[in-house]
Amino acid sequence: MMQSAPSISAATGFFGYRFNPVGVLAFLVILFWTVVALFAPHIAPYPVGKIVDMDYFGPMSAKLWLGSDYLGRDVLSRIIYGARYTLGIALAGVLIASSCGVIFGMAAAVIGGWFDAALSRFMDAMISIPSKLFGLVIVAAVGSSLPALILTLAFIYTPGSYRFARALAVNVNTMDFITVARVRGENTLYLAVSEILPNIIRPVLADFGIRFVFIVLLLSGLSFLGLGVQPPLADWGALVHENIQGLSFGAAAVIAPSLAIASLTISVNLLIDNLPRKIRDRSA
Repeated sequence: MMQSAPSISAATGFFGYRFNPVGVLAFLVILFWTVVALFAPHIAPYPVGKIVDMDYFGPMSAKLWLGSDYLGRDVLSRIIYGARYTLGIALAGVLIASSCGVIFGMAAAVIGGWFDAALSRFMDAMISIPSKLFGLVIVAAVGSSLPALILTLAFIYTPGSYRFARALAVNVNTMDFITVARVRGENTLYLAVSEILPNIIRPVLADFGIRFVFIVLLLSGLSFLGLGVQPPLADWGALVHENIQGLSFGAAAVIAPSLAIASLTISVNLLIDNLPRKIRDRSA
């Protein structure tokens, strides 16, 4: 009997994984901004602080693709350089927050007892503080240097990462293969790294992406309020803040960095929702 042709799916399979076109498109947008951030000095048409237009909020032209800002600087160049600070600070912050959260979460699940109870209550207390208010207080107290911003953002989002990782680790910790490993005499470090972490890594990566988006938005909010990256440096939120008067002129100096923030955060969310999935063999 002749077999019917396989149906065509919206997803494409490569290397044993199924890739959704939406996820691929989102990944390409993230890759684009990553390349822009890494090679900003070689891509930007002008130096970040150079005044290239005698008019403020100048229109888009062949010379200035996105016009000029409130001082006559090239908006495109400042967005390109701003990508370094937006992505760099957010990535550093989420790496610290997620790493600390996962380490503490697995340790609490494996050790249990008073250690789990004390650490969980401390993290609960930290989560109860509004993140934006806490960020404003810390940054206003210690300053807006890049290390201070990174550590503040990491400190704010570590408790949420901890709660998520602990919930996953507690479920895995009750499984039979963990009991077998304990009977074999394996230590806490082995249980966390070799047994629990491989079984929670996929949802942890998804949570990593979500917290990256949160940190980008919080950083942009702090910069919009003047407490983020300080002049002459600027991230995308600071670009919106310093050019807010251009709204009445319909200047791209306000719209373009806002679109850059939206494109990055939406793409990360879409990538999380459309991560590659392993193709199951149905031939058996």
